[in-house]
Amino acid sequence: MYVPEAFALKDEAYVRDVMDRYGFALLVTAADGATRASHLPFLFDSERGPQGTLTAHMARANPQWRDLELLSAKGGEALVIFQGPHAYVSPNWYAGSQAVPTWNYVAVHAYGTPGLIEDSVRVRALLERLTERHEQCSPKPWSLAGQEEKYTSAMIRGVVAFEIPVARLEAKAKLNQNKGPEDRAGVIAGLRAADDPLAAEVAALMDGGLGAGGAGGAG
Repeated sequence: MYVPEAFALKDEAYVRDVMDRYGFALLVTAADGATRASHLPFLFDSERGPQGTLTAHMARANPQWRDLELLSAKGGEALVIFQGPHAYVSPNWYAGSQAVPTWNYVAVHAYGTPGLIEDSVRVRALLERLTERHEQCSPKPWSLAGQEEKYTSAMIRGVVAFEIPVARLEAKAKLNQNKGPEDRAGVIAGLRAADDPLAAEVAALMDGGLGAGGAGGAG
């Protein structure tokens, strides 16, 4: 990912938060010369390894899992792309400086050598944890434990689970750090007036300091 120094996101806590909060990410592999990509829900465990570990699963019918097998054997890397808040920025929002239409956004790229999870007990635990994570706000949460064993066993056989210990990260927050305070204030106002939840998130990040004076200053 192209990351100019002004847009480099150096706040490690916020980078980890992006990977945790925006876990529906894009897995990219190119194990045999053909590039493949799948949109998958990931879980990020910040305590496993120096930079954390990602876990996910895909349908066994998805041929991309063979890429993971090859990369694991060769020590090659897979890429997982996390898209944080993003929004269009109009030149009309700047205080007076000449500008062109652009896009403000936060993105994190995580690289690491994947490994398949073969143990059915670990696969079940991963599926249970993922389900619990996304059912926690439901008034009547669905769970694997509440299903017939025949059904859950067949479901587990139908997926391939894997983990990626994160070896390196590229993180970018393009939030008008290259503009002055008046221009940034104009963009924040424009984003808030856009009546769009993502735009409001970008405005909140900028107003909280992530887009002022460098992307490493946010908490």
